[in-house]
Amino acid sequence: MVYATLAALVLPLAAGAAGMSRGFNKLLEAVVRIDVREIEFENGAKRFTGGIGSGVIIAEDGLVLTNAHVVSPQAVEISVTLANLERVSATLVGWDHWTDLALLRLDTASLKARGLGFSAANFGDSSELFAGQTVYAVGTPHGLTRTVTRGIISNHNRYFEDTGGVNGHETGSFNTWLQTDAAINPGNSGGPLVTEDGKVIGINSRTYIGAENLGFAIPADVARRVAAALVKEGTITRSYIGLVPGVLQDLERFYALASNTGMLINRVDPGSPAAKAGLRAGDVLLTLNGKKVDGRFPEQLPPIQQTIASLPVGAKVALEVKRGTQVMPFTIQTEKLESRVGEEWAFEKWGLSVRKVTRAYARENQLLDASGLIVLGAQPGYPAAEAGLARGDIITKVGSEPITELVRLKKVYEAYEAQPGPQLVEAQRNRRISLYVIKP
Repeated sequence: MVYATLAALVLPLAAGAAGMSRGFNKLLEAVVRIDVREIEFENGAKRFTGGIGSGVIIAEDGLVLTNAHVVSPQAVEISVTLANLERVSATLVGWDHWTDLALLRLDTASLKARGLGFSAANFGDSSELFAGQTVYAVGTPHGLTRTVTRGIISNHNRYFEDTGGVNGHETGSFNTWLQTDAAINPGNSGGPLVTEDGKVIGINSRTYIGAENLGFAIPADVARRVAAALVKEGTITRSYIGLVPGVLQDLERFYALASNTGMLINRVDPGSPAAKAGLRAGDVLLTLNGKKVDGRFPEQLPPIQQTIASLPVGAKVALEVKRGTQVMPFTIQTEKLESRVGEEWAFEKWGLSVRKVTRAYARENQLLDASGLIVLGAQPGYPAAEAGLARGDIITKVGSEPITELVRLKKVYEAYEAQPGPQLVEAQRNRRISLYVIKP
């Protein structure tokens, strides 16, 4: 009787281990190491940097999903190491800093010529995860390829405020995160978080420096949706109205609201569609296009923001807002969501690196409009620094040429290279306009 009981206990465990082994073998063959060489524009110069991350092959045509902070549009060389240790080049298909996701494509022509194969992983359903469920993080921590660590789902719906986590770009506004105690270290970024049967239920993205057992992954349901959009367009267009949300928890009595009713408008961006329509900080959003809104807890805010972001650009949005004792209707037209971080470039003979002013940056810094270029750095001893230009200045004109876009300054610089001569630069510093002369 005892032996029969032991056999009954052992056999399911052995069968489970075999099933896990089969699922993991396929999964491990889909996990890759990513080596990247990128251009950065800092301190008035262009320089090359290198980094290591992880990724997972998600399609038979060689699509690789990773983090946006692993590979950016500034990448000049991307090398992927497959499970068989062979290296192949890859190109960037799409990039989305809002969710910290990027999509690559392997050089399939090279793979075919060399007779190399690979496996593609399968997504699982991250909405079915529960706290305490066993998961595995797979990747390249500190350059150690094909490393597997085990842990559990510590929280399946973790909220973060936007931290500007991808080179200053906004991240995490439209989704919550999976929290795990599986060890995640530098180099794990972009690798998969998987279940015991080898299904990808998250893309490892971040950890708390100095903390133990605090790792975070982008849910697979978000990653799958973003990857599908990036394949088609290379980027994701989202809508914006300018509301910065806040939670209503513990404020219901103050606003005379029933529980689970409405979302606090914590801030309204200056010059945004919401500001132009007359919305104010302290208003409470009750309905969005006729549907009730519930933003009582922090974890409920990203889905509301995602609902707004998913609207067509230029669409009319009907809002119902509580202000004091009044309930007021508003109609707002969406505009395209932009990052605070614009395109960057370096003009090396001047020792000058710049970034395009975006509407988001202009609103944050209360500028009149989004024209001009922000000075990222002026290299000591070079013409721009000698002229007096400094980090934070906003270049608005060179000679008689208004500099509204980066391409305009590039044309001015090309003419300068062909025929060097003094350049009169108009720039804004602390809301005052000053003139500087860049001399050869």
